[in-house]
Amino acid sequence: MGNVSFETRRGELKTYFGQTAADKWVALTSQSPVSYIRETVRAGREETRATLLGWLPKDVTGHRVYDAGCGTGVLAQEAASRGATVLGVDISEALIAEANDRATSALDRLSFIAGDMSADHGEFDHVIAMDSLIHYPLPTIMELLEGFAQRTTNSILFTVAPSTPALEAMKFAGKFFPKNDRSPAIEPVKEKALRQAIAEAKGALADFAIEDMHRVSTGFYKSTSVKLVRRSA
Repeated sequence: MGNVSFETRRGELKTYFGQTAADKWVALTSQSPVSYIRETVRAGREETRATLLGWLPKDVTGHRVYDAGCGTGVLAQEAASRGATVLGVDISEALIAEANDRATSALDRLSFIAGDMSADHGEFDHVIAMDSLIHYPLPTIMELLEGFAQRTTNSILFTVAPSTPALEAMKFAGKFFPKNDRSPAIEPVKEKALRQAIAEAKGALADFAIEDMHRVSTGFYKSTSVKLVRRSA
C-alpha cells in the first residue's frame, strides 16, 4: 500500500506499541503522572476523542461502532457507555490486554481483540480511527478508508496528522530523540490533497463525503479530525 509498505509499517507499530512503549502508552491513556511533553499529547488526545464522539448521533443505542486501532480502549468504552455495541481492534496484544482489564462496564456491548484493523471484522454503522492512520502516507490512508467504507453504513470518523511547518519541524527534530523513545514515523497530510483524494475516490468510498473537519493543536500534539458521512441516495 502507498509509498511505505503497509506490512513494514504495521510491523513497526506492532513492535512499538506491543513492546517498546506499551507501558508508556498505558500511562498516557490513564491518569498517571507523565512528562510535560506527554501531558500535551494527553490533552490533545482528550480533545480529539471528544470531537469524534461528539460527531456520533446523540442516541447510539443499537448502533454498531468499530474502533480501529483502539489502544487501551478509552474511546470504545465511552461509546459503549452511551449505548453502542463496540468492537475495538488493535495490533498490540499488550494494549488489548489493558483494554480488557479496564473494561468494567457495558461488557455485554463491548469487546476487544488483537489483530489487523484493516481486516474484515463485519459491518458497522460507524467506524472510528483515532490516531491510527497517522503513521501512513495518503495513498495508504485512502486504501484503508476504502476498506472501511465497504463495511460502513453511516459514518467514518478518523484523524490525520496535519502538514504544518511546526509538525514537519517536530518530525525532523524527532530524529534526534533516543530511538527507543520514538514512535514509528508520523506522515503529515496536506488538507487540500486529502480533500481532493476523497472527492475523487472510486469504489465504496465514492459514496462518502466530508461533512466536517476539526484541528487540534496542544503543544506536541497536532491532529486533524475528519467526519465522512454517506451521501444521501
